[in-house]
Amino acid sequence: MKKIQISPSILSADFSQLGNEIKRLEDAGADMIHVDVMDGHFVPNLTIGPPVIKALRKHTKLVFDVHLMISPVHKYIKDFAEAGADIITIHPEATKNLKESIEQIKIFKKKVGVSLNPDTEISTIEEDLENVDLILVMSVFPGFGGQKFIHKVIEKIKLLKKIKEEKNYNYDIEVDGGINFDNSKEVINAGANILVSGTTIFKENNGNIKKNIETLKEV
Repeated sequence: MKKIQISPSILSADFSQLGNEIKRLEDAGADMIHVDVMDGHFVPNLTIGPPVIKALRKHTKLVFDVHLMISPVHKYIKDFAEAGADIITIHPEATKNLKESIEQIKIFKKKVGVSLNPDTEISTIEEDLENVDLILVMSVFPGFGGQKFIHKVIEKIKLLKKIKEEKNYNYDIEVDGGINFDNSKEVINAGANILVSGTTIFKENNGNIKKNIETLKEV
């Protein structure tokens, strides 16, 4: 099994202190930084764009795990790649041609992620699984932080792990949405090796980020 990694979502950080918040996460042992990009169109919320990512890039050498919840996503891939994203994750529903968008991300020498909403079946992207570096399983419907974990996605995680082992694929399985100390072990045991968490990391144990990251990694 791959090493368990934690990708804290800065959606739950203090937006007036993002540079310092990212440094805090790095010092506390975060493996990467999860950046949620929302357009108010594909999902019902607005967050940040390429200029903010570019400004934050100088604050850390950690991987920027950038989740694009924007549509049409294809024409913005270049902007986020050049801003400093290391992993670019897109939704199949947000592009007219998933294969072309995957290739576009690879042209910029970035890792490719594809995200599955709770009601998006694996069959939607099954023929593309061998060409991606990461599958992001959404365990809430994207758009807002602090939502409750949707338990039925556990079966999707297990199936992605099974396909990966049977086909000898090498993608990471990342899970995002309502991850906390009560469900993290089950998610890891189902096959996930990257956990995204915002509220739990920033709020639990009186904001002890280091302790919260370490606790989420425990199996």
